[in-house]
Amino acid sequence: MPEAGNSLIEATADHLSQYAPFDQMARGHLTWMAEKLSLGYFAKDELILSPEESGKPKFFIIKQGVVQGEQGIGQSTENGAWLELHEGECFPLGALLANRPVTGTYRASSDVFCYELAAEDFLQLTRLSSEFYDFCTRRIANLLEQSKHLIQAGYSKASAEQQSMNSILSAIIRREPVTCSPESTIKQALQRMQDQGVGAMVAVDNQSPKGVLTLHDVLNRVALTQVDLEKPVIDIMSTKLTTLPPHAPAHEAALAMAKEGIRHVLVTDNDRLVGVVSEKDLFTLQRVGLSRISNAIRQASTLEVLKQCAGDIQQLARNMLAQGIAAEQLTQIITTLNDLLTTRIIELELKDCPARDIEFCWLALGSEGRFEQTLNTDQDNGIIFALKEDEDPAAMREIFLPFAKRVNLALAECGFPLCNGEVMASNPKWCLSLQEWKNTFDTWIYHGAPMDILHSTIFFDFRPLYGASHLGNALREWLQTAAPKNTRFLHQLAVNALRNRPPLGMVRDFVTGDDHTIDLKMNGITPFVDAARIFSLAVGGSQTNTLLRLREIAAPLNMNDRDVDAYCDAFLFIQLLRLRLHHAQNEKGEKLSNRVDPDTLNNLDRRILKEAFRQARKLQTKLSLDYQA
Repeated sequence: MPEAGNSLIEATADHLSQYAPFDQMARGHLTWMAEKLSLGYFAKDELILSPEESGKPKFFIIKQGVVQGEQGIGQSTENGAWLELHEGECFPLGALLANRPVTGTYRASSDVFCYELAAEDFLQLTRLSSEFYDFCTRRIANLLEQSKHLIQAGYSKASAEQQSMNSILSAIIRREPVTCSPESTIKQALQRMQDQGVGAMVAVDNQSPKGVLTLHDVLNRVALTQVDLEKPVIDIMSTKLTTLPPHAPAHEAALAMAKEGIRHVLVTDNDRLVGVVSEKDLFTLQRVGLSRISNAIRQASTLEVLKQCAGDIQQLARNMLAQGIAAEQLTQIITTLNDLLTTRIIELELKDCPARDIEFCWLALGSEGRFEQTLNTDQDNGIIFALKEDEDPAAMREIFLPFAKRVNLALAECGFPLCNGEVMASNPKWCLSLQEWKNTFDTWIYHGAPMDILHSTIFFDFRPLYGASHLGNALREWLQTAAPKNTRFLHQLAVNALRNRPPLGMVRDFVTGDDHTIDLKMNGITPFVDAARIFSLAVGGSQTNTLLRLREIAAPLNMNDRDVDAYCDAFLFIQLLRLRLHHAQNEKGEKLSNRVDPDTLNNLDRRILKEAFRQARKLQTKLSLDYQA
């Protein structure tokens, strides 16, 4: 029979192994920790830790009960403003790692039992267990990895049958590239393609690719034109090459094919050709036809075909989500395909339209402008047009508005609802000349009333989508100079942003509405989007994507890289949760929404969502401090 002490230690280790990060630790390290633990009791409302306590805090793991954390808005800490910790959760990691007192208070909100570990033993454990150290220093990233593993396990059958779009290109290259010299004749190249059974021939000079010929090119450039077959093959090859390095993930090749309308991507290492990845390779890899959809969009001649393509985009996104592609890549893919769909609608509507003879740029706003579209999105867009000397902008607007109305209605037919706030190019307020757009932004920045500024925020996420992109770029350059100059404007943006707090509760994990749900877009995504936008405007940033903005502002604002990584991880988790929610709603035939009942989430997802909201609170704390809002 085992000794009673050993039995208790093993039972403690077994209990802790149900929770992160202890479920990832080696059994020997977990037993070592269990041997060092003591058990503490705290009555309801009793203070567990506070900034006034001297000495190093202990490491606490909640065995039973609920601990409430409170943080003053004027302080900056890893925990944010309010947090609620439950069984299996631990604290205070930041204080222990930094060898300092806690900066917030921890109080028992019910009768609480905690495992307690001395600070010296905590630090020793971080040296013994790499898994424990990784969790303590990369808490939310570590939890996200565990959640990803659970998601992939849920789709185990699909995962077993298909490789991931995160596979690197060198892993999916099927054969050595078939090449020829640029001086080879067309006939020699075609014969070699037939002998080798390949759909692409690459001309190389000293292993460096100079041109590519595909079977599609053979039809258009050889058969139909009846070109002299003794001419050098380089004369009919495509010399504008799309290349990626061997370590690039497959989804980058898929995106390149979709954007460029091509079927092959060359894989090069230091300008040396190492392989060719085809659309067929990616189709086999994922059982999806990303470039097939993009090519169908480009070749579509009617709205009915485009409506089918819009449905294909939705199905493709659902398939990729089920196969475990990351939220950042998936939202980029969705937005890229939606961009192509919008572009094709514009092209079709411009035929025989007076607007085609005027220089203009179609602007993407909101989530599309940020490359952050999900399966549930309406349309936000505008037009910026060039104005010649003595031309009347009102007269130009009359030309553009009927065209813009047709585009907005066509997009609605393809599944992008008309904007309830009428932020669309068919609204005369958002169909403006370059100078009028500058005047509009100038009014918001220097003379805007609080409500005007509140409703203007999505316009600052604009990017050129179609047409004369230099007009959109000129407006962005003007804005990069104008916005940082007005601190009152930035302060007002911060005040508005801080009205929307992440729904962390003082009594329950989350603050929910009457329907017991949380709006993952408004209360989850928007705090990150708003803060990143304000900081980007303050430093004259050029990015519109939230993650790129956060990474761009890190250096100018002296933000800790670890903090920025945590903000990005938190944002991506909430995006992933939205995508999974939309996928589940689609599967059930329900109307898509961003509202989720937190009680329907598993324990790990609830824990990560709490951590994500805490990161949003922390980012808002910085916003509050910087702008005294």
